[in-house]
Amino acid sequence: MVSSAVMESIVLKHEIEELFSLEAELLDSRHFEEWLDLFTDDVRYWMPLHRNVKAGEWERERTRETVDVSWIDDDKLTLTQRVKQIRSGIHWAEEPISRLTHIVANIRVVDVTDDEVKTTSRFLVYRNRVETETDILVGKREDTLRKVDGNWMVARRVILLDQSVLLPKNLTFFI
Repeated sequence: MVSSAVMESIVLKHEIEELFSLEAELLDSRHFEEWLDLFTDDVRYWMPLHRNVKAGEWERERTRETVDVSWIDDDKLTLTQRVKQIRSGIHWAEEPISRLTHIVANIRVVDVTDDEVKTTSRFLVYRNRVETETDILVGKREDTLRKVDGNWMVARRVILLDQSVLLPKNLTFFI
């Protein structure tokens, strides 16, 4: 017989996998406003730069939060403004709009408190624009999820790219 603790763990992981699958589907189908609804009002959506460092200098590998420059450092208002800009139809970098596929895998629950869950996952984002522009981003996400009105929502996302040089011409899409 499965213990209640194991069953709760299985249910929790399933709920998180469903949230991340829904998020990927919303982004891939360009339902950006519904995607925004998956984030808390106080969300922090942050992607530091990744640097090439000497062995043993791992603390320098990524830029520091609130101290150094980053690729993305958004709150809910900034995310909302980015969605409005894409929706405007006059956003040069997304006209015509990109075709995207988000894959989220290796989802792990790493910490559970009364009201929040910390997770890690790996992602692959494939983007194709116009005829020949193709971008692939791969990396790790560290998410803090919070239950709000019975639903899990993203309260914090840290996006850690595996590349140190960003090859896409722009970062007008979401990870």
